[in-house]
Amino acid sequence: MGINSNSKRDLEDFKSYITAEKNFSEHTARAYCSDILSFLVWMDNESCEEVNFSKIRDYLHFIQKFNYKKTTVARKIASLRTFYKYLYRERKVDSNPAMNLNNPKRPKSLPKFLTPDEVEQILNNIKIETPAGYRNRAILELLWATGMRISELAGLNFGDLNLKENEIRVFGKGSKERIILVSDRAKNFLERYIDSARALVAKGYNIGVPDETSPVFINNTGYRLQPRTVRNVINEVTEKINLPKHVTPHVFRHSFATHLIENGADLRVVQELLGHASISNTQIYTHVSTQHLKEVYEETHPRA
Repeated sequence: MGINSNSKRDLEDFKSYITAEKNFSEHTARAYCSDILSFLVWMDNESCEEVNFSKIRDYLHFIQKFNYKKTTVARKIASLRTFYKYLYRERKVDSNPAMNLNNPKRPKSLPKFLTPDEVEQILNNIKIETPAGYRNRAILELLWATGMRISELAGLNFGDLNLKENEIRVFGKGSKERIILVSDRAKNFLERYIDSARALVAKGYNIGVPDETSPVFINNTGYRLQPRTVRNVINEVTEKINLPKHVTPHVFRHSFATHLIENGADLRVVQELLGHASISNTQIYTHVSTQHLKEVYEETHPRA
């Protein structure tokens, strides 16, 4: 029992390929490599370079017993397809045996979002009396004002800020760079955090004078803040105010996009602000807006 030695090397090379050449995010690269590792474990000592379409179908049939979500199965298929596309490129296989696999049909679901009143309720219930509390308020103000991903926010350095022009440079999926705009309100919270609260967040630690490569948001030991801290902050506030919605940092992003479109923003502009590679990813927010219109119509029209 064990993984074939050639397959193990192929997986290591694949990991380098998707991180260094394809610029996959750390999260996506980890998921893809985990998927391939599971496949190789199932293969036992057989070489992945000898696999055909039938063998992969057998594997997909095997994992049905685990009752994965359709989204998870779709990702596992994408992982296999990408892995064998890489092996084909390296001429280790004659063809991609995963190329013709059909993805399971995913259930269509609209992204969850908050109303402006719900956002304000969350923001106003963050205690800003402490340096960490003020940092947390600045973070959520920024998420609400810009729609950036939490990973993008955590990765911000001082060299990315151009607050004089209300602009911030972020690096999204695949390390793609874009400029996002910041409201005056969010900018004011961010500037006050930088000027007054940031050094006190890591009180007792010598964090020095920040340069262009220094992280904007830090934890209580002076290191870069991790996304899970922001998730914990949101969870604490929503539990405190008994908000009947599961709120994550990504829900702030959905809310940002939804309300821009509801207020007449051009779809291409929203696409650029969100950093979506394809406008089809942005179009789902028009469906959210239509759903909202239907709900308002049904609640308010006497003949609805």
